Amino acid sequence: MTSEITLFVNPTAGRGRGAHAAQPAASALRAAGFSVRTVLGENADDALTRARAAVADGTGALIAVGGDGMANLALQAVAGTSTPLGLVAVGTGNDLARALGLPVRDPATAGRRIAAALKGGDLRDIDLGQAGGRWFGTVLASGFDSRVNDRGNRMRRPAGRLKYDIAMIAELAAFKPFPYRLRLDDGEVQEIEATLVAVGNGSSYGGGMRICPGADLTDGLFDITVVGDCSRATLLRVFPSVYRGTHVEHAKVSVHRAAKVELSTEAGVRGYPPGEHITGYADGEPLGPLPLTARCIPGAVRVAGL
Repeated sequence: MTSEITLFVNPTAGRGRGAHAAQPAASALRAAGFSVRTVLGENADDALTRARAAVADGTGALIAVGGDGMANLALQAVAGTSTPLGLVAVGTGNDLARALGLPVRDPATAGRRIAAALKGGDLRDIDLGQAGGRWFGTVLASGFDSRVNDRGNRMRRPAGRLKYDIAMIAELAAFKPFPYRLRLDDGEVQEIEATLVAVGNGSSYGGGMRICPGADLTDGLFDITVVGDCSRATLLRVFPSVYRGTHVEHAKVSVHRAAKVELSTEAGVRGYPPGEHITGYADGEPLGPLPLTARCIPGAVRVAGL
């Protein structure tokens, strides 16, 4: 493996933590004998183009410095290649790093662990999801949670997590279950009314909400959590248990396992204004409206620092 590796940096991640995290991570890598170059990019598309160029040029590893959005962008560059991925998790959520047991908001330690893994060849292949032409590492969200994301992304204020708390309250006020068509692997199409359907390669989203608590990054299967047609009151009662993963014990929640998931809904969403739809989000990034098909691809990316 070449000793030149690439830091793929989001300087704005975690309210500016990304810019500050790059230096201690780079210092740890250089102390281990690596030559480090940095890729920023003027925007997400430009950054991805530069990251893909680094992979094509034979960089020894691509190390994403930021949050889950940056990790997701890095996956688009390294998935399906032999180039290892490192994560210096300093964003708001950091769910992929949590699922892998990697340091969170500790860039120096993350840098040292990545360096040791690269030098010792201690790398591990994990599964990825693929949907809408993109790779994802954690969860594909659809339904109430994705509508909260939609609303939060439209809001300019306030900043940070508070924005999404306000968006959730606003969505609750107009909440109705959604009509889904769900197909697992090559089974029969199920027509269901559900609050949300979450397709988990990893176990959590949103900074530790363990929506798919049994998901395993190495078993070649998704865990699919379906929250049924519950009321607002039930949703509010069940929601706090998502952080512990115990929501799956509720009668309105079911869990399935499959390597392929097809999700669709009616043209428009029944009970909502004309033109409304359900957007799919993967690793917190929008994929586009349903229908979507997600596939679990075993061993799609090699990770350093575990």
